Amino acid sequence: MSVKIHDSWKNVLQNEFEKEYFDALIAFVKEEYQSHTCYPPGNQIFAAFDTCHFEDVKIVIIGQDPYHGKGQANGLCFSVNDGIPFPPSLINIFKEIQNDLGQPIPATGNLERWAKQGILLLNATLTVRESQAGSHQNKGWETFTDAVIKKISDEKKDVVFLLWGGFAKKKGLKIDRNKHFILETGHPSPLSANRGLWFGNKHFSKTNAYLKSIGKPEINW
Repeated sequence: MSVKIHDSWKNVLQNEFEKEYFDALIAFVKEEYQSHTCYPPGNQIFAAFDTCHFEDVKIVIIGQDPYHGKGQANGLCFSVNDGIPFPPSLINIFKEIQNDLGQPIPATGNLERWAKQGILLLNATLTVRESQAGSHQNKGWETFTDAVIKKISDEKKDVVFLLWGGFAKKKGLKIDRNKHFILETGHPSPLSANRGLWFGNKHFSKTNAYLKSIGKPEINW
């Protein structure tokens, strides 16, 4: 199957695109987009891969679903389009960056600037029906994104994996911890953050310290 995704990923994921589950997944997604309003827009479903190429991946952040409100999702986990109010989890991410690094809250919640620095902002499920969280789960996306994580784990080294919350931690169980740097904490959602499971994790300064230690440029968060 021909998938519109950056060539660097097409080369390493071609075997997935040929599998039966992926054919069924794409058929489901096409039907959903034809019959319902779905997010992100079709040309942004693989935005995480198009913006952060395989050879450039330094960090992986794992989310769950795209945002399901109008105009929010842009194909990068936790990110929203320019001009869109920050969802609660993103507010808490920016607050932790502010506390950790002393940086002001940015004017936009569009995290494309992160992706361009080598951060793969990967949702486990890449599409969703409007106003129906989780509506595209268990249709094959999780199998695909598991394969993506395994490829990165197997074929690269010294990648930083930021696993926020129980879902992301479970998703990261098969990462080779002898080859990569893994940081785990609670989810930035208010439910978790307000229970003391997010703030103070210092993942952003710890990530930069690690990158510096292996001779790679720090991230401008």
